[in-house]
Formats: sequence, C-alpha cells, structure tokens
Amino acid sequence: MDKISFVYILSNKRNGTLYIGVTSNLLKRIYEHQQNVVDGFSQKYNLHLLVYYEVHPTIESAIAREKQLKEWRRWWKIQLIEQQNPLWKDLSEQLSR
Repeated sequence: MDKISFVYILSNKRNGTLYIGVTSNLLKRIYEHQQNVVDGFSQKYNLHLLVYYEVHPTIESAIAREKQLKEWRRWWKIQLIEQQNPLWKDLSEQLSR
C-alpha cells in the first residue's frame, strides 16, 4: 500500500527565497526545517514558512511533481503559491500537531 506524500514550498518571507521539497511526513519534515535540524539550503536561508503544499497518492507522483516545479520559472511558482495562499501565511500553523 502506498503512503500519501507531499510536495511543499518553504520561504523566508513574501516573495523571498523558495525551497521545494518532497516528503511522506509533512509535519515532521516542516518541524525539522523550522528547528534547523539538517544543515543545508533551508537552514542557510532561514526558510521556515510553509507557504504551499500538495498531497499526492504516491511518493513517485510527488517526486515527479517536485521535479516539474523545480523546472518552473520563479514567477510561475509565485503565482502557484498566491493562488492558494495570497498572504503568504505560514500554513504549518494550520496543520494539527
């Protein structure tokens, strides 16, 4: 049985630096980003705001979508975020912990 997976976008502020990732455990992964558990891009640029995410039925479909989004122009990514989250609110606050 496949586990649901997520594609997500983090930022440090409205129209700021963007990070696109994929995970099968969104709550855990966002917590890791926010606590700077793993060294890397998101830690370096202080990317703690979950501004967008999608649910996928399989990890394979999530990875395919992640690769697609990473190829997009920045403006397209911003439009995608603003369609669902026009104020760039931190969506992690809405997720139950």
